Amino acid sequence: MSKVVRFGVSIPRGLLHKFDHLIAQKGYANRSEALRDLIRNHLVAEEWELGAGQVVGTITLVYSHNTRELEKVLTKMQHDWCRQILSALHVHLDKHNCLEVLVVKGMSREVRSIADRLIALRGVKHGELSMTTLGKDLF
Repeated sequence: MSKVVRFGVSIPRGLLHKFDHLIAQKGYANRSEALRDLIRNHLVAEEWELGAGQVVGTITLVYSHNTRELEKVLTKMQHDWCRQILSALHVHLDKHNCLEVLVVKGMSREVRSIADRLIALRGVKHGELSMTTLGKDLF
């Protein structure tokens, strides 16, 4: 780990009070830990926006298994992107709905494109992409 640097921050009292309340609710031991996480989150979001770096994440889909050919199309697309889709979890939610969680890894733009295409399929009721960093450049 790199050497720790201490620095001062000026912040309005009301904002600091809200911040302290928030970090207490989330269980942070101190402000420093919370600030480190906020900085990391911002750096990770910047990585996604640039689209040039590798990311890992999940694509979560809720869909009706009654939609004609949907499961066949989902399986084909997952095979087409087998280098980016590392794993899949399938859950039967009820008689009509399924949950599919795909673990993905690849370039940010590529992963977003895959998620967009899967979420846009007829029969998908809701979909969401959650990306994060590989962690190589974070301390």
